[in-house]
Amino acid sequence: MAVLTTAARKTTPVPTPPRGRRAGGPRRTPPLVLAFVLVPLLAEAVWVFWPALQGFYLALTSWDGVSAPRFVGLANFREMLHDDIFRTAALDTVLWLVLFGGLSALLGLATALLLQQERRGVGFYRAALFLPVVFSLVATALVWQAIYQPDGVLNQLLQAVGLGSLRHAWLADQDTALYAVIVPALWRQIGYVMVLYLAGLKGIDPALYEAAKVDGAGRWQSFRHVTLPQLRGVNAVVLSVIVIDSLRSFDVVWSLTRGGPYHSSELLSTYMYSTAFQSLRLGYGSALAVVIFLLAFGVIASYLVRAFREAD
Repeated sequence: MAVLTTAARKTTPVPTPPRGRRAGGPRRTPPLVLAFVLVPLLAEAVWVFWPALQGFYLALTSWDGVSAPRFVGLANFREMLHDDIFRTAALDTVLWLVLFGGLSALLGLATALLLQQERRGVGFYRAALFLPVVFSLVATALVWQAIYQPDGVLNQLLQAVGLGSLRHAWLADQDTALYAVIVPALWRQIGYVMVLYLAGLKGIDPALYEAAKVDGAGRWQSFRHVTLPQLRGVNAVVLSVIVIDSLRSFDVVWSLTRGGPYHSSELLSTYMYSTAFQSLRLGYGSALAVVIFLLAFGVIASYLVRAFREAD
């Protein structure tokens, strides 16, 4: 028996390792794969990360864009504490974040719940709600600027239905300018949030709703105890998108009001642009950009940390 076993071992062929891989060694990454990874990373570093680091440095300088930057330390940030326009822009940005962010999330979720069922004609409504996302924000702002004109569609509609007393110069009044600008931004954002929530709703197991129905749960109870917990991951994505879009909202505000009248619709983004590229105070504008970044990072990071803790 021992002789047969020894002979079998001698005659059994030893498998040879595949080409390109050493026996017992790690697998080599093909050069083409490395190129596809490293080239975009290099482009990202050159066009995104390095300018961002430069922005942090410029926030500590006084620079007019022509002469050499002069290091001033935290003087730009100390100036913000006494800048009335900065305080107005910060409060308007918080109000924008609450109204624009909250309404876009609620209305996007509501439309997703209404249009999640596959029925005849539902594709048309989905496409119609998503269509504003395709449009440029500048083009959207020009359309709504025509609507808000004193002789525009909105005032004429109010006059036609007997509400002529509500006719208003919506973009020229300090009390209504900011809210008038929020409407076209919402009109464009709801469709995008709806698509995110539709993707999340499609991923929920129908068996969970069947089990809730067997237990006697109604629509509200099913939504509260099944839908919302299952959408926790989507909520994190939606929150990140909303916060980032709120803090970088610029196109629609600048096209409609340029932050006016009298800074009544001024956001941190528009104030940063006007300070840096109109007043040529690029150091102070970079400091405003750092504040915007810290606000966005702080809100998103705090929510993600809490969400991960709840998941654990």
